[in-house]
Amino acid sequence: MRSAPSTTLVATVSTSVHRFAESIAGRDYLIEVKAVAQDRWRAYIVRIPGVPTALMPFYGPTPAEAARLLSEWLTRAHRLANPSSAGTV
Repeated sequence: MRSAPSTTLVATVSTSVHRFAESIAGRDYLIEVKAVAQDRWRAYIVRIPGVPTALMPFYGPTPAEAARLLSEWLTRAHRLANPSSAGTV
């Protein structure tokens, strides 16, 4: 008995990394963004380029949007942690 030929679907996702430097509440952050699927990008904070931290990633349809969502979340987190500096972020 012969088996039917199998088909393998391969999705090519870009391996390029986009980096965004942000200063939030007086701290400098490096955000890296990588494609995980077509029109889906994952943003995360790195301390050393290429090594993500344990913070949950943020997703967006473009590298800039994913980085923006992470940056906005960090800004809100700093405001909640230090309400007296809400106007200085």
